[in-house]
Formats: sequence, structure tokens, C-alpha cells
Amino acid sequence: MPARRRLLAAAVTAAACLGAQALASTAATAADEVVSRGVTIPAFYNPPAGLPAANGTLIRSEPLPLALSLPGLDGPLPGSATRLMYKSTDSNGQPVAVTGAYIEPTAAWHGDGPRPLVALAPGTMGQGDQCAASLGLEHPLTVNSQTVSIGYEDLAIYRLLAKGVAVVVTDYVGLGATDRLHTYVNRVDEGHAVLDAVRAARAVDGASVTNASPVGLFGYSQGGGATAAAAELQASYAPDVTLSGTYAGAPPADLTSVTKAIDGSELAGALGWSLNGFLQSDPSLKPIAEAHLNAAGKAALADLSTMCVGDALFGYGYAKSTKWTTDGRSISDIIAATPALQSFLDSQRIGTLKPSGPVRLATGVSDNLVPHAQARQLAVDWCRKGGDVTYKPVVLPNVGSALLNHFAPLLTDQGDAIGWLTDRLAGKPATSNCWSMPVQP
Repeated sequence: MPARRRLLAAAVTAAACLGAQALASTAATAADEVVSRGVTIPAFYNPPAGLPAANGTLIRSEPLPLALSLPGLDGPLPGSATRLMYKSTDSNGQPVAVTGAYIEPTAAWHGDGPRPLVALAPGTMGQGDQCAASLGLEHPLTVNSQTVSIGYEDLAIYRLLAKGVAVVVTDYVGLGATDRLHTYVNRVDEGHAVLDAVRAARAVDGASVTNASPVGLFGYSQGGGATAAAAELQASYAPDVTLSGTYAGAPPADLTSVTKAIDGSELAGALGWSLNGFLQSDPSLKPIAEAHLNAAGKAALADLSTMCVGDALFGYGYAKSTKWTTDGRSISDIIAATPALQSFLDSQRIGTLKPSGPVRLATGVSDNLVPHAQARQLAVDWCRKGGDVTYKPVVLPNVGSALLNHFAPLLTDQGDAIGWLTDRLAGKPATSNCWSMPVQP
């Protein structure tokens, strides 16, 4: 199909640009290593049986080789990386180990005050452990006969490092860490993982950031939802992490709307990741899933649970959930008719709390994958709660592809988003434009 050829061409181009490292299919070499779609996950990612009590406690760390690195007079460019595992708390109040990476930049910080820290929340990577963003720093392109994963967040990470900003990246709950399934778009799990990454970064041996370092959050798509949730949860969960600024791009704030939009799109596989994550977070929903999913639906969820974005594009692009259900209804229709499911999605709604610190919310006006209207509504909700909101509608034409309509603003707005965030880290005040919302697209 032409669409599949375009996706393959994009993957080949990315490989050339990123200096891809192809990972051969190998068997696990140790009892505590996990193999996901032919990729051996390092034993580092296997959490210990016991976890520390305090959130953000660094459980373990080791040097992380950056695939894209050059020698420099003052050290490697863009910096030196450390792989992390740290303790967090999930949405059920249970302790959980989360992995990620901290990168100490070689470039100097030229703003006032100490070097700042940005916690970067990755966009959708998938649900297989091989898709984790920390592994993407080591292997910008993972390709074998079973999986395709691109570390596309490396671009934003490197742009921040070039400004002298330290970066900590979270892999989220269950992505990378091999003890559980990734709880995709669970706002509490993601918000906690982002905030605890900041705490863990402060404890990294040799890190220049301290408790006095200004802190910013940066995320787009799934990452935008994670940073938005973190900004809402900061006051109650992490009062020790003062936020100088938060960028939330294309946040999936209303999962009822997003679930309907992704069904039948190029990224329809994300619907399976969402359902898998819901069932991981709330096992009481499993009987409902059992009753409504047919054999094809159950097989799709199991298959998607180990896939990355590239795999899902090839394997489940344009899939319709009506093929996955026992009665031919869509997943959205079943959710609307099932109070327990609707209640769960309502509990994931972002916008019910005032965010801490200034926030910049960007959304593509043509985005019909993570729908523009629900992202704009989040800005309205925050403004009504007295939030310091800079709303940025990214005006681009509808190109006929939901995937491109969603990802084009990621690139076109990224420079302005980083500029806005680094201004906040340098102590420059933000200017809310909540007053203009009635006339904003």
C-alpha cells in the first residue's frame, strides 16, 4: 500500500539521519534479562523485589552511552548521560520502579542563577519495553524483523542540552521496567513519574543540578498529557519540586474524545495501548473487556502490548475497533454505554485542577488525532481556575492525514516552545493570554 511505503521511506530516512543502530534478534543471555520482539532488554531494567520508601529515590544508575555524541574541548557533546531507575507511586498508591535517563550538558548555562533542569515526558513510544525513551538515546533507531522504534524525542532533548539545560527523561510506569505493562495515558502514573524524575536527577552522582535549580517540564502528545498532569499534581504530590514553567503540547486531556478520534486512524494501535493500560491500572475492568472483546480483539491487545509506534503503524494502521468486539460496536460506543468504563475515563480527565506555575499549551488547529477541541478546552478549564496560561494555537492546513496533522505542530512549534520554557527557567515572567480565549481558534 502507498501509505505503508511512505512509512517505510520515513523509517529509512530517519535511520540515515540518526545514525541508526540495527539490533539483531538475540536470545536473553541472563535469567533476569527480558526479550521483547527480539530485543534483549538489559538486566538494569528489571526492578528489585523491594523498593525504597521515599518517592524519587534513586534505586540504581549506570553510565548511558549516547549514540549521537561528539568529542568536544570541554567534554562530549551534547553531554554525559546516566541511566536511571527511581521509585515512584502509581495511581493505586502502590510503589513502583520507573526508569529513565539524566543528561548533564557540556554547554554552559548562560542565564542567571544555577543550571536549570527540564523533565522531558516523551510522546507516544508504544508499549513494548524496547520502545523506552532511555533506550532510544542509546539506539535512535531499533530495527529488526519484529520491531521498529525511533527515538524521535532525541531532537528536543539535544536542543535543550545545547542551551546548557540539564535534562531528565522518564520512561513512564511500565515502559522499560520489565515488571509490569506500561499504563499508557494514565494521568496519575505519568504525572508522578515526571515529578519523581526531577527528584531522582538531583541525586545523580556528578550532576550539577540541585534543589535550587529552576525546574521546567516539556512534553508533546502523550508527553503533553503527562506534563499537564504533573503541573496539576505538583502541589499535592511534590511540593518540593517548584515549577518555573510547563510546556504541554497536544495534550490528550479528555480520553473519551481521544479514544473516538484514534479509532480507525493511522495510529489505531494506540487504542489497544490505552485499553491495555486501563486494565493494568484497574483490574476490575477485566470482566467487562472479556465480555465485549472477541478473539480478534483479544489477540490485537496481546500483540500490541509489545509493540512500538513503528510496529503499530505497519500492523494496525487504520484498524477499526468494530472488528474487535463481539457485537460489532466500536470501543467508544461500548464505553459510552458502560458506566464503569466512563467513570474510569472521567477519572483520567486533565483540567479539573489548577496547574502550578506558568504553562504554555499548544495545539494544532487541524489536529484530529489528539483533537484540537479537547486540548483547547483544557486551556479554557485552566484559565477558569486562575491558571497562568499561555495558549498557542498552531495554525497549519489539514493535509488529510490525522497522523501528520498531529505531528506537524511538534516540529513547527518546538523551537518556540523551547524558547518560552528557557525564558521561564531564566526567571523571565510569563504573560498569560487567558483574556484572549474567546477569540482564539
